Amino acid sequence: MKEVLIVLSGGMDSAVLLCHLLDKGHKVRAISFDYGSRHNPKELACAADFCRELGVDHRIVELPFINRLFSSSLLKSGEAVPDGSYKEENMKSTVVPFRNGIMLSIAAGYAESKGAQAVCLASHSGDHFIYPDCRPEFNAAFARAVNLGTDGQVDVRFPFAEMDKRDIAELGRSLGLDFTKTWTCYKGGDIHCGTCGACDERKYALNHVGGQDPTAYLL
Repeated sequence: MKEVLIVLSGGMDSAVLLCHLLDKGHKVRAISFDYGSRHNPKELACAADFCRELGVDHRIVELPFINRLFSSSLLKSGEAVPDGSYKEENMKSTVVPFRNGIMLSIAAGYAESKGAQAVCLASHSGDHFIYPDCRPEFNAAFARAVNLGTDGQVDVRFPFAEMDKRDIAELGRSLGLDFTKTWTCYKGGDIHCGTCGACDERKYALNHVGGQDPTAYLL
């Protein structure tokens, strides 16, 4: 049984990964990041609730400089979040420059400090190539850098690398996850908007058309 640190956003993918790691018998810590996105309040509340329910040690790290210095429609300081699928050109505005690189760096240092042997992130095969720090080649290079930078003490792992979002949803169902306790919508309103790229992906993953999606949407 290894001690692992999960980067937990409060979204459906990381929530499934948390349940999966616990089901595999790992000792799990969780770290979340408040970087000034519109949906951070919703996501972080979900992450905190999950960890309380499951008895998982949870830390939230504030990164206010991202909202102040970086440009992205995902951030409170940015333009409005666009509607449409990830295939559309306007969705590139939701890229937060090097977000995963920054978060994984902090997670790696925290894991080494706590004696955790691995940092786990819920990146998957369906992650869109508009996000450079989600691509397989980035993940492999960053994992190598962390291993070198921690003198081999910490590995960065992507357990869902060969799964798509619907595969992850099916795994979550098999583990009894209540998806209504997760948050996806980029706009961060009281209810999932149903029209942004993130909601579009959630609908696909949870088979909204087939009636399996328990999420309430505005549209």
